[in-house]
Amino acid sequence: MTDDPTSELTPINEDSQLPARRLRDADLPKVIKTAAPSAAFAYEEFLFGQIRNKHTRRAYTHAVHQFLEWSLKHDIQLQQVRPRDVSDYFESLKKLSIPSKKLHRSALNHFFHLQVLRHAVILNPISSVKNERYEVAEGKTPEITVKDARKLFRSIDTSTLMGIRDRAILAVLAYSGSRIGAVARLRLKDFTREGDQWVMAFNDKGGKHRKVPVRHDLQQVLLGYLNAAGIRLDEKDAPIFRTAVPKKRQLTKNPMTDNDMQRMFKRRTRAAGLSGDLSPHSFRVTTITSLLEQGVALEDVQNLANHADPRTTRLYDRRKRKVTRNIVERIPTYAETKARAVSRFRL
Repeated sequence: MTDDPTSELTPINEDSQLPARRLRDADLPKVIKTAAPSAAFAYEEFLFGQIRNKHTRRAYTHAVHQFLEWSLKHDIQLQQVRPRDVSDYFESLKKLSIPSKKLHRSALNHFFHLQVLRHAVILNPISSVKNERYEVAEGKTPEITVKDARKLFRSIDTSTLMGIRDRAILAVLAYSGSRIGAVARLRLKDFTREGDQWVMAFNDKGGKHRKVPVRHDLQQVLLGYLNAAGIRLDEKDAPIFRTAVPKKRQLTKNPMTDNDMQRMFKRRTRAAGLSGDLSPHSFRVTTITSLLEQGVALEDVQNLANHADPRTTRLYDRRKRKVTRNIVERIPTYAETKARAVSRFRL
């Protein structure tokens, strides 16, 4: 028996010998610890109650912690933060791009909003601080040309199971316009036959779901991969794309993550001699641009891409870049004329 009557109620962490509750409190930023008791509740509610996406949680946690560390350094308590302090903080983020600053502002605005609701602070100091103006007519992700895409597919050795798997992953990206995260989440139950055609059900970010018909060549690639891997009859919740043991040339039962697929893509494009600027998202850009070039209605392309706003779909459209190039090609060739003049002078 122990003399501590609460020992059975406070699980002990073997590494630290401290109660788990105290360990969790120890993880709180110092500014939160010294604020009102409700501040800690609002802090956990913000990170673990309001944000379900792990990537968003990681980004928002970093943004909030960075601001709280700045506040601690400048001896500003949570309830003392004013709009001027927020403005000074953003001025200190000189190395961040405007989109990154907008992410920081969004995180802090949500954070302080909950602090106000839980009465830890009186007013939200972020709400009156505006973002820097930033307009984007076109996304930054480069498209992969049809020529380069064909070169990439031809470079894959499909005599190995890993080659067959990687070709299938790239084919899904190319022929569905999906994000890499949605492809990584695919399960066997998501590839099904409906009537006379096969469809793939994608679970996109934000809890959005969509079904995309599978074109014939993609169907053959996927069925060929499932048969070669011997997983076609596995449990329906089993992942479609799985990690591999290279030496044994076998697949495991573990799903590939989006990071695994990112690394695979970089490895394959490097082996094919393609630009290192390309990413899995490049297929999405090419798909959207190509469909718009063919006269497919923006609304239909938006539905395929699962965008809530058509303005987001337009960011993927690279037709404007081509029009711009056609215009600049009509400018007189001053540089060439100058080069010829220099060459004649040298002669």
